[in-house]
Amino acid sequence: MNLLANFLQQLINGIHVGSIYALIALGYTMVYGIIKLINFAHGDIIMMGAYFTFVCIVSLGLPLWAAL
Repeated sequence: MNLLANFLQQLINGIHVGSIYALIALGYTMVYGIIKLINFAHGDIIMMGAYFTFVCIVSLGLPLWAAL
């Protein structure tokens, strides 16, 4: 049973990370399709969001759903 639970958890993790990658790729595709230039500021915006979420969880003690 532990093997099945581990497999399902890894499957959910893979779908979760894959959906994040898909959203990032969609953002790059939309920007490139509209202005025909690659905008590398997406990485900065994603890192700012991750850092803000981390600070809200650690410093303010907010739950994950509120920090997002």
